[in-house]
Amino acid sequence: MRRYDTLMNPEIEGLLDTTESKFGLVVLGARRARQITSYFGQLGEGLGASVPPQITSTSRKPLTIAFEEVSVEKIVPIELPDEPEVEEVVEAEAEVLIDEESGEISPEDDESA
Repeated sequence: MRRYDTLMNPEIEGLLDTTESKFGLVVLGARRARQITSYFGQLGEGLGASVPPQITSTSRKPLTIAFEEVSVEKIVPIELPDEPEVEEVVEAEAEVLIDEESGEISPEDDESA
């Protein structure tokens, strides 16, 4: 009986150990698959701006290659710090402007002196 490689190879259960959730795994795989597609697309142009696949694979599908890279831990997820909400940034900038206009010294400036 012939065995076909599918999306289930590597097994999803093993891949979930590398990420915190199914959503994180999907995002990681999709981003890496786009990078692999970009790499294959620019090969003829000789630009070399994209990272090539980190493994040798029998598959030609970028998503399968991406998941294979995740399974051998060549690609790992990185947690980015949360960006502050737009309202929080606007409020902080407004406070700085008010302090500068009134000539008051903020607590951060006082500690550094």
